[in-house]
Amino acid sequence: MFNDIGALELVTLVVLAVLVFGPDKLPKVIQDVTRTIRKIREFSDSAKQDIRQELGPEFKDFEFEDLNPKTFIRKQLDNDELGLKEIRNGFDLKKEMAEVTDAVHGRDPEGSSSGSSSSGSTGSSGSGSGRIDMSKKPEPSDRPAADDRPPFDADAT
Repeated sequence: MFNDIGALELVTLVVLAVLVFGPDKLPKVIQDVTRTIRKIREFSDSAKQDIRQELGPEFKDFEFEDLNPKTFIRKQLDNDELGLKEIRNGFDLKKEMAEVTDAVHGRDPEGSSSGSSSSGSTGSSGSGSGRIDMSKKPEPSDRPAADDRPPFDADAT
């Protein structure tokens, strides 16, 4: 319950409790607090038992901790009924990113045979290896002349 409290913080809390309640009333306050915590836990356990009984036998394995969205998603992803582990293990993110980076920069990937196995009729420009040149090179006819101005549209402004 108090996993993140250090020794210095605990000593500070004890000193503060002694100052606020006094050494005479402190044992009585501690007993009252522990009794209240115990009653709250018993009430919580009783409510959980009542809910489990009302849900029926098909929810006998139901855990209230599964209502936390992080726990629920983690439990569902660890479940191997969907075959997610096989998909996750078959996907190499570093390899895929390296292939994309090589394609963007126009380099030939060293170890990939999937890029060079496709036929050369995919619209590659100039290189007969079947690769698509993804570098942006404007055609000479697309460049406007130095003294040409773009058309002015009065309705657009």
